[in-house]
Amino acid sequence: MKVPTLRAISPTDGRYAEKVAGLRDLFSEFGLIRFRVLVEVRWLQCLADEPGIGELAPLSNVMKDVLNRIVDDFSLDDAERVKAIEAKTNHDVKAVEYFIRERLGDGPETPSLKDFLHFGCTSEDINNLAYALMLRTARSDVLLPQMRELRARLHAMSRQHARLSMLSRTHGQTASPTTVGKEIANFVARLDRAQSRFRDLAILGKCNGAVGNFNAHHVAYPEVDWPALSQRFVASLGLEWNPYTTQIEPHDWTAEYAHALVRYNTILIDLCRDVWAYISLGYFTQSAARDEVGSSTMPHKVNPIDFENAEGNLGLANALLGHFAEKLPISRWQRDLTDSTVQRNFGVAIGYLLIAMQSTVKGLGKLQVDAAAVGKDIDAAWEVLGEAVQTVMRRYGVPEPYEQLKALTRGQVVTQALLHDFIATLDIPEDARNRLLELSPGTYVGLAAKLAEDL
Repeated sequence: MKVPTLRAISPTDGRYAEKVAGLRDLFSEFGLIRFRVLVEVRWLQCLADEPGIGELAPLSNVMKDVLNRIVDDFSLDDAERVKAIEAKTNHDVKAVEYFIRERLGDGPETPSLKDFLHFGCTSEDINNLAYALMLRTARSDVLLPQMRELRARLHAMSRQHARLSMLSRTHGQTASPTTVGKEIANFVARLDRAQSRFRDLAILGKCNGAVGNFNAHHVAYPEVDWPALSQRFVASLGLEWNPYTTQIEPHDWTAEYAHALVRYNTILIDLCRDVWAYISLGYFTQSAARDEVGSSTMPHKVNPIDFENAEGNLGLANALLGHFAEKLPISRWQRDLTDSTVQRNFGVAIGYLLIAMQSTVKGLGKLQVDAAAVGKDIDAAWEVLGEAVQTVMRRYGVPEPYEQLKALTRGQVVTQALLHDFIATLDIPEDARNRLLELSPGTYVGLAAKLAEDL
């Protein structure tokens, strides 16, 4: 099913196709089939290792190699064969079973193996584990490495500009100064926490039959400890076993996975908007590529398009992830199929997130801090020292410190001379007075530099 990118309906398969190439073998139809094949083969191997199932002999080394090659060498041609079988069966998981039967051939060991393919399983036993492996691999191989790259870029900027004083803005108004590095460090710390929550989230799986009770398993082999066998099997895939389910694994962990990404994405949106605003203020400039065009009519423009692109794609990702989290844990009675079509869109949501993270990294790579512009703003904001003066006045019991500074500074043009004249009248110890007189807006940053450097 090769579609030229210019005719793709989704931008993840069109305009941004190259950016999400690393997701194709995970979230495509090929990827889903490949994971289904893996689960079916590993379940068959697990059953063959169970002494209590006497009708299925332990696998010979030759047959172990045959089964492993079905998984390890799975190709696009194999996936197309599965789809051809599905065209006849009109059942995607049963088509995988029939495909494996074909690949087993007609050797001396194969008759019993074929009988135990998909043994005791409902389709959801295969699907839930396939999707779990899909999302686990996306986390370990794609998302976490990209998160670490973004984090490294931000952390380097935080350290580089830890001591560059910058005017804060609360409610859009001038406020107590900070440093450029400390403001970036805030985002690094927030992203670290969100990333660790996502990284440590347990990914669950089940393999317990038609309605989660091992009905068929138990009637066929009542002497086998099926919950223990199921737990060993799920754990062998690198997943956490869920012992209590209906026909479907209830998807609560999937909702947690989606919500964890929503929280990470929301922090990234906040970062992109702040950087966008600092570019607007002139605090950050962007390197311009020689042949790029910023505006079709205004030649001078270098727009913050990477951060705008990231914000837009993060919003799309969050919309889908939010739907996954709200919809997937809900299923009528023991099973309905509304989750099936929704889960097929995992790759779309992850694709939008991956595009956004790449755009953010690209945008950060273009940024330079304009220290002169940052300094000009803060050097003119003597009113921010009103907080410092009234707080020292509080320490030494000067009456109505806040009210005095409010009358002196609010709505007024505050200059160094105005503040120094006021400080000279205060009944405070000389060392405290000198400390206030030595302050400037650029030095009134508290522990901002240390906080950035200690991150």
